[in-house]
Amino acid sequence: MTETKPKLEYETAQQKGGVPVIIVAAGSATRMRGINKQLLEIGGIPVIVRTMRQFESCDEISRIILVTKAEEIFNFQLLGAKYGISKLSDIVCGGDSRQESVLKGFERVGVDEENVLIHDGARPLVDSKTIRSVVNALENHCAVTCGVKVKDTIKQIDKWGKVEKTLDRNNLLSIQTPQGVRKREYLQAVSKAEDISVFTDDMSVMESAGFDVFTVEGNYKNIKITTPEDVILAQSYLGEEE
Repeated sequence: MTETKPKLEYETAQQKGGVPVIIVAAGSATRMRGINKQLLEIGGIPVIVRTMRQFESCDEISRIILVTKAEEIFNFQLLGAKYGISKLSDIVCGGDSRQESVLKGFERVGVDEENVLIHDGARPLVDSKTIRSVVNALENHCAVTCGVKVKDTIKQIDKWGKVEKTLDRNNLLSIQTPQGVRKREYLQAVSKAEDISVFTDDMSVMESAGFDVFTVEGNYKNIKITTPEDVILAQSYLGEEE
C-alpha cells in the first residue's frame, strides 16, 4: 500500500487579482478544555471550514494561506478537499505565538502581492461586507482593522481591583478580524519589534512601529470561538441567518 504523507503545500488554480488572506488556526485549546475549536461543528460543518468558506465566496480574495499546528496539517488538507475550498493554496505549520504564526504565513505571500488580510480561524461568521470593507480601505491605508462599538460601560482598574476611572465608550471599539496590512510596512514593523510574541493582534505591531491604523465597521455576529459558550452563541446566530 502506498504511504500517504501530508503535503505542506499544494497547487490550486490561482484567481487573478484580489488579496490573499492568512487564516491563523494554530492556537492552543486551553479555554476550550482541550478541544480543538477549529474542528468543532457548527450546524454540522467544522468551524475552520465555515471560516474558509466565507473567504472562498468573496471575489476580493485571491487565495487562502492556512496556518495551523503540525499535527493538523493533513486533516485540514482533507477538509479543504472535502468541502471544495478551491482558493486554499498553502497549509503551513505555525509558530509558538500568534504573531510567529502570522509570519509563517507571510513566508508564502508572493513578491507581487502587496496587500494581505489576516484572519482568526475561529471567527467563522465573518461576512463578505466586512471583508470587502477592509480590502477597499487598504487602497488608502497601510493598516486596517474592523471593529464594533463597545456596548458595555468600561472601567479602568488598578492591580487591586479599585476603579480608577470610567472610559468613554463612544471612543472605544471592540477589535475583530480580518485585519489588513501592506506587506512592506508590516515586515518593517516586525523588524523593529523586540519581541513579537507580546502582541495580541497585527494592528498592535503596526502601532508600535508608528504606523497609523484605520478602522472600518465590523459586525457584532463576527465573534471569536474561544469558550464553549461561544459555540452556543454562534449556533444561535447561524440559525437566524438560515
